[in-house]
Amino acid sequence: MIRVLLPLALAFALPAVAQQASAPAATPAPAPIEKPVLVHAYPHDTAAFTEGLLITDGAMYESTGREGQSNIRQVDLATGKTLRQATVPDGLFGEGIVAWGPELRSVTWHGGRGFRWSRPTLKRTGEWRYDGEGWAMTDDGRHIILSDGTPRLRFLDPATMKVARTLDVTVNGRPLKYLNELEYINGQIWANVWMTPYIVRIDPTTGVVAGVVDLSDLVNRVGLTDRDSVPNGIAYDRAKHRIFVTGKNWPELFEIRLPSAAR
Repeated sequence: MIRVLLPLALAFALPAVAQQASAPAATPAPAPIEKPVLVHAYPHDTAAFTEGLLITDGAMYESTGREGQSNIRQVDLATGKTLRQATVPDGLFGEGIVAWGPELRSVTWHGGRGFRWSRPTLKRTGEWRYDGEGWAMTDDGRHIILSDGTPRLRFLDPATMKVARTLDVTVNGRPLKYLNELEYINGQIWANVWMTPYIVRIDPTTGVVAGVVDLSDLVNRVGLTDRDSVPNGIAYDRAKHRIFVTGKNWPELFEIRLPSAAR
């Protein structure tokens, strides 16, 4: 875990050190870091190894991982209870989901197999293929955006699910890998950085991290000791402008806001 955290810590710290040492003017300013304000806490299923989270048409959906335990589910926000669910095929490790039109689309970690699911019945209606790993997805209204654990995000044509363009993500001038669960919020791509308490807010045109959301207070509140129980899950209620976050096997799901949003 320390080995994973170190690159991100260095990415945040090195530019500031360089500036103090009279770095060239081209050195980017460090990305600002904010701790969110907790608005409300809701129950969350501790058996859910969360890989994807979203709200669409007023309903919350969640995808979970691990072979033999992966599923797609509709969840009641107020109680955390599963309203309906579908199972990812055996032998596959389920990852993120995205809503597009009347369906959900999901990815799996290995094997390059993605699936289509009807909403709200969660009946599996089709399959699609992609190269490499699948970690998470969101959409910007025109493309489906896919992460795969590298610093490169893929923008997919929703009609064909083929790559339309790619975006390389940098923080303080350095490539940032381990991009995991995604959400598109107010013109930015938000991404959990795996094995850290950080969410990065990415400019979708340049790939530059414009800001960092530090979830460490929520991590401490949850108090889990399993190293895999990391923050992973970002949902944006576009109708009511609400942001939700959770983590793998967390007992709570949190509505948050950024302090800067009130300015």
